[in-house]
Amino acid sequence: MTDKLITALIVVVGVPAVLVGYIWGTEQVLRVLPERSKGRVRPWLWLAPAFAFLGLFLVYPMIGTIISSFQNTFGTKFVGLANYIWFFTSDDALSALKNNVLWLVFLTGLVVGLGLLVAVLVDRVRYEGFAKGVIFVPLAISMVAAGVIWLYMYGYNPPGAVQTGTLNAAIGTVGLGPVPWVQVEEFSVNTFMLIIVMTWMWTGFGMVIISAALKGINPELLEAARVDGATELQVFRGIVFPLLVPTLVVVSTTMIITALKTFDVVFTMTGGQLHTDVIATLMYNNMFHFNQFGRASALAVVLLLAIVPIMFFNIGRFRAQESVR
Repeated sequence: MTDKLITALIVVVGVPAVLVGYIWGTEQVLRVLPERSKGRVRPWLWLAPAFAFLGLFLVYPMIGTIISSFQNTFGTKFVGLANYIWFFTSDDALSALKNNVLWLVFLTGLVVGLGLLVAVLVDRVRYEGFAKGVIFVPLAISMVAAGVIWLYMYGYNPPGAVQTGTLNAAIGTVGLGPVPWVQVEEFSVNTFMLIIVMTWMWTGFGMVIISAALKGINPELLEAARVDGATELQVFRGIVFPLLVPTLVVVSTTMIITALKTFDVVFTMTGGQLHTDVIATLMYNNMFHFNQFGRASALAVVLLLAIVPIMFFNIGRFRAQESVR
């Protein structure tokens, strides 16, 4: 009880005290500086704590992971590129990489496509706010909770037994047999059924971003095209879609990063079994189940190398758009 009380006091009293002390100390430092230097130094003093946290919790672990990826199982000996060679020659690793590619292609395509479709369809209806709210709600659910929900949706019992899974119970009412949605032993639709879960969650995100861009299109352009005799399909293809392309690119790159980092849904629903393993779950299993720290670090580095270029592309597009404004 005493330890918990001390921890609570540190959090409630100590953290604010350190913050106030840092602010006071910053202002004292600025007082002794020449007036012309204060404007340049002040931003860096305010950014220093953020940089310190980034260095401690992001940069330092990243460097440690990169070093570990060149070491053996327990980090006692450097083994060069052995862990990376294992990644590109192991059937399990290549299967996980293939599944990540499936996630990247289909999750991105479905979220962007459905988000665009919903945004356009509900743009003119009276119950637009309600419809968008219903579609956006799944994103407020954690991925683990979504995985548990869909485990009940996909629940399967052998033919003849009572079907407790929602989908199998529903198709059973029309005389169709139960379907092992994510339990087929050979390569099947298992991964695609997991992608559906994430699509259900993230379509609302795509819809909201695309809908905001859609609202920003000048309605006079659309009306002028209609007055000239353009059909709704021609208006969409010739005006709406080209103006939405920058937003679609942003949503796509965000979903590509999400697809590459996929872990929670796969881990919750299948644990990577039944040919559903992805790089993140393979990394977790190598780290905590097989104690293969070098291989797990190599997997983390591969994932990092796949994500970083997309992040820089996103940042570059954002800067280009800001420079135009």
